[in-house]
Amino acid sequence: MTVRVVLADDQPLVRSGLRVLMADHSDLEVVGEAATGAEAVQLVSDTGPDVVVMDIRMPGMDGIEATRLITAGPATTRVLVLTTFDEDDHVYGALRAGASGFMVKDMALDDILAAIRVVAAGDALIAPGVTRRLIADFVGRPAPAPEHSPRPVEGITEREREVLTLVGRGRSNAEIAEDLFITVATAKSHVSRLLTKLGARDRVQLVITAYETGLVTLPR
Repeated sequence: MTVRVVLADDQPLVRSGLRVLMADHSDLEVVGEAATGAEAVQLVSDTGPDVVVMDIRMPGMDGIEATRLITAGPATTRVLVLTTFDEDDHVYGALRAGASGFMVKDMALDDILAAIRVVAAGDALIAPGVTRRLIADFVGRPAPAPEHSPRPVEGITEREREVLTLVGRGRSNAEIAEDLFITVATAKSHVSRLLTKLGARDRVQLVITAYETGLVTLPR
């Protein structure tokens, strides 16, 4: 299956570099480029890509607002945020906006391609080395006024609660299986049931739930 990709970045060299990189891989196809968030939203409507590789800082509508509009719409397009994390203190907003993954611009090119494939397959991904800092930034900031009060984690089993806690700590399915002395397949099944029961789009949203409900807290 070919993964159809839109590249959204206000730097032409970044878009060009990614396009050239993907041209050598038959399973990846660039179907459009955007220099602003508004252009990215329109391209999603026009082309229905599988993944948008989204920069955050763009003129006009930024990547966070564009991500919010894309994930709130009828399209099944998923958003993979591309950022210079050390410089950008707004990454946490993309979590709330519905992004499915995060990667930094200085990652190895092969890792960037792998990230696109992972997100296209329906999983979520946060670049190695970013997870703890990203979550720390996210939970340390006040959320925008919610439309609804935060709901407790209800309707899940004790085992699922344990799995959700480990997901919140950034553990992979293999690591969860090892921690709980279960098979990887069983761990994956628990995660899938959590996604369904909690109405979460992907693993990133499970991380949010784990922190917002107090199952996981940052050390003081």
